[in-house]
Amino acid sequence: MHWPIDEPEGGSLRFRPHPPASAGEPGLPDPARVDPLVLGALLDRHGWRRRGGAAGRYARWTPPGPGGHRTSLLVPESRAFPDCEDLLGEALTALARSGTPSAREVLVGLSLPSDEIRWTRDVPQGPSGEITWTAQEQLRSAARQLLLAGALAVRGRAGYHGGRHRRQARASLESVVVGAAPGGRGLTAFVPVDGGRPLAVRLYHALHAAREAVDYQRATGGMDAFDTAVQAGVSRELTEALVALVRGAEGARVALAWAPAAGPPEGCAARPEPVEFSPGDLPALRAAGARYISEEPSVPVRITGAVVRMRRSGTRGEGTVRLRVLAGAEVPHVRVALDEEAYRTAVHAHLVGLPIRVVGRLERRGGFRRLTDATDVVPVQVDDAERDRLMKSLHENLDFFEEACGGD
Repeated sequence: MHWPIDEPEGGSLRFRPHPPASAGEPGLPDPARVDPLVLGALLDRHGWRRRGGAAGRYARWTPPGPGGHRTSLLVPESRAFPDCEDLLGEALTALARSGTPSAREVLVGLSLPSDEIRWTRDVPQGPSGEITWTAQEQLRSAARQLLLAGALAVRGRAGYHGGRHRRQARASLESVVVGAAPGGRGLTAFVPVDGGRPLAVRLYHALHAAREAVDYQRATGGMDAFDTAVQAGVSRELTEALVALVRGAEGARVALAWAPAAGPPEGCAARPEPVEFSPGDLPALRAAGARYISEEPSVPVRITGAVVRMRRSGTRGEGTVRLRVLAGAEVPHVRVALDEEAYRTAVHAHLVGLPIRVVGRLERRGGFRRLTDATDVVPVQVDDAERDRLMKSLHENLDFFEEACGGD
């Protein structure tokens, strides 16, 4: 079964059912649009064996595993073969009806030209020969984290992203489809080439840079390689994902394979070797994550935001507001401590349906969700539609603002 990746607001990524592609028979790609060479490349990638056929006309493929010789597909060498479309249709139907797990992955690769990211963990098997539910959940969680780390790195290089860019990063993962291997032994993410290749390329470079930085740290004790690895996409989020992947396992691997229809991207190996990590790498990865948090600087910003919550301890004095960010920072919300005059300005702006603009520093502590040294708080004029929406929010959430007009 395959799922796209999604992440709820304020939570972790989740898996949800994905409807099958449809062209002609439900779940099948259109034979008229299938490239025989791409089909052959996908079969080879997923362990099918080529067992001859008429040279220059078609090849016979059998599935991996015991008994694979009892099922076979005839795949034409090119569309020049007279019965090409008929043979492709028969091959696709056979794949759809096949009990071989890799058959579904081949069909997904044809329906959605995708780069593939595959995770595997070396963990003990249960009595039935399958991986325990807890271990499967750990694998899924680590995969979610790694995809999100890659999506964040596409939007900007940083040692620690915190809350920045998460909304855009989550949105970019909506088209990613994930499938589980039999028995929970691994996961495969299908990242569409159209719109998703930057994610796959960034993870390719980041994983190799992380591997090299860990090797350098273990050999020399130095952390300098992790500093330069930031430009390749390594971050606190990525090191945390790798820690989650390896923790509790004897080892783990992440492998990438490029969509046959698109070929390898520039600057990447045509057939990348899996990147492996072991429990011995955990101290270096954890130290790098802590280093990224401590050394990522705060960011000077000028934020425009709508006040969504206010609090202060008395009827006078300084207070704290929570802003829904409209412009100026790639985070959904920030908390801002204001002096008495600025707090009063924020209250008045909200009561008349206006956002405020504030200058300050976005602090790394708390994941870049807190603004410090706030100054120059002023209301901002907006168009009538936005003002009406802000006023509606006020009436729907009056209880949030009782604290703005008096004490607790």
